[in-house]
Amino acid sequence: MKWWTTRAAGAALALAAAGLVLAGSGARAAETGKAVRLFNGKNFDGWYKFIQDEGKNSDSQGVFTIEDGGIIHVRSTKFGYLSTEKEYENYRLTLEFKWGEKKYPPRENAPRDAGVLYHCVGPDKVWMKSLEFQIQEGDCGDMWLTGGEGGAPSLTVKGTKHTGGRVVKFENGEKPNGEWNEVEIVAKGDTIQHLINHKLVMEGTEASLTKGRINLQSEGAEIYYRNVRLEPLP
Repeated sequence: MKWWTTRAAGAALALAAAGLVLAGSGARAAETGKAVRLFNGKNFDGWYKFIQDEGKNSDSQGVFTIEDGGIIHVRSTKFGYLSTEKEYENYRLTLEFKWGEKKYPPRENAPRDAGVLYHCVGPDKVWMKSLEFQIQEGDCGDMWLTGGEGGAPSLTVKGTKHTGGRVVKFENGEKPNGEWNEVEIVAKGDTIQHLINHKLVMEGTEASLTKGRINLQSEGAEIYYRNVRLEPLP
């Protein structure tokens, strides 16, 4: 595991010097030196919704709602995503998810599927040009290099350059359905790591995307997200 997966004691001082302003809570890393909540648990300040066939900030079926305790409930009756308004680079992103019971067309007979798209660039659409931490039953932690304008992104994994498509995780780390899983994405320059429940399952270098928005997917399966946090890296 690379050096940046360890939370060094000096990181707080480096973050304080950086003075980066984060979305959602509006807190400054210079003031806290710690991870801050991207989702404040009360409303979608700092985020916007994009629903297929409806567009930006139109959600007629209540795909994305907030439940007591600050949990994002995704009903997934339509494909779409919840996106940060701002772009981010050089960070550790953590969140928790668990599956609900319901599945919807066209994936009612397929494995439950969702994901965290990051370094998202270009126009809003399903799906944006991005890197994806795959959240799918049995495949949590896979990388998807999702295409877009100018061609699909690329990433080198274990010496092999991949352009577009799926890169399979190194090992399994997800918990059984109904339990909360912790996702961790470490993006440092052009290098990325995926961890699921603190287990490193994907690592790559020479990523063609290093900065962009963050999307939480709705992809046909009921899912819950909570504790969405971002820690800037020096």
